[in-house]
Amino acid sequence: MQHRIIVIGAGYSGAIAAGRLAKRLHREDVAITLVNAEPDFVERVRMHQLATGQDLKARPFSEMFAGTGVELRLARVTGVDVDRRTVTVIDQGDGGGTEELDYDSLVYALGSAWNSRGVPGTAEHAHEIAGRPGALRLRERLAGLDAGQTVVVVGGGLTGLEAATEIAEARPDLDVALTARGELGDWLSPKGRDHVRKVFDKLGITVHEQAAVTAVEADHVTTADGTSVPAAVTVWTTGFAVHPIARATALEVTDTGQIVVDRTMRSVSHPDVYAIGDAAMAMGPGDKPLRMSCATGTPMAWQAADAIAARLTGGKTPNTPLRYFNQCISLGRREGLIQYVTADDRSVGAALTGRLAAVYKELICKGAAWGVANPLLGMPARPRRVVRERTPEGSPAEASA
Repeated sequence: MQHRIIVIGAGYSGAIAAGRLAKRLHREDVAITLVNAEPDFVERVRMHQLATGQDLKARPFSEMFAGTGVELRLARVTGVDVDRRTVTVIDQGDGGGTEELDYDSLVYALGSAWNSRGVPGTAEHAHEIAGRPGALRLRERLAGLDAGQTVVVVGGGLTGLEAATEIAEARPDLDVALTARGELGDWLSPKGRDHVRKVFDKLGITVHEQAAVTAVEADHVTTADGTSVPAAVTVWTTGFAVHPIARATALEVTDTGQIVVDRTMRSVSHPDVYAIGDAAMAMGPGDKPLRMSCATGTPMAWQAADAIAARLTGGKTPNTPLRYFNQCISLGRREGLIQYVTADDRSVGAALTGRLAAVYKELICKGAAWGVANPLLGMPARPRRVVRERTPEGSPAEASA
């Protein structure tokens, strides 16, 4: 009987995990199902580009997984029962029927969405770019703006910097502003902060610092000190919130709803469940939680897939430390910032700026997408057979993953 592996969510981490498992394990021994609501891979790191009218390359999963043995199920996950080992889905096709899928091993990669942080008016009036639907809605809204109207980007993190500069560069006729809870780029090195300010000044972006937004209206946002900032469009980029399904299960989760995992991305409460990407709370160097990012989700996917394969085939379970090297920030299409960091993601003095940094970031984005379609990074596939153990009753069973 085949060992049934279900991967839910096909962002960077989920798609890589499914493809890598298919390369690591013999097709006759496993049935790998990838459940996702959309038929194409979404380059989440490029949503600010999509929102400003740029067209992105289509990356259909049907082509990406052709000949791999991975079965793509176009469906929306509505529930997970970790005690019964089932996933409930609603098909995205005609009829939209509900079905329960049984698994032996589950890879949970449902990721995250935007986080309104409970600020009044955000859900009703703000736009988000955490996914393709939101980016396309913002794209349509921006296209309808007249010259001189104001766009306010709320949030001074990586996504906020990229969104503000991309919009300002693509639409120089608009007044673009950014509100930050702290100082602009306050986590960056002095060189990095100076470069961000230089680019913001060049693009004419107004910066409101120490300005936490406490309310969003149709035509303005209000900051904690009572200041009203005009906004024909508000773009909300204050972080991400994980999918709520995990919290509704018996899995051990954090206060934020992330699944608590060990060094191999295995749930600490349910050993047949692995969690990767934004959905997981994994610890990095210095026992610091890994941040939500593509830079985190990709190595987590490698770790989980290799651990599952090793446990099923009787191999050595990998335990590779996860660490950071840099933060790559696009500042429009012609400027960028590569901030070098310590293993635990603290900025150091060195940084790459300007056009070269923009090229570097573009290569990173292309490389990340290539890595999804090439989960072994060009190394030859050597699928191994699943080890059959004996249960106490003497019947054959797969090694536990």
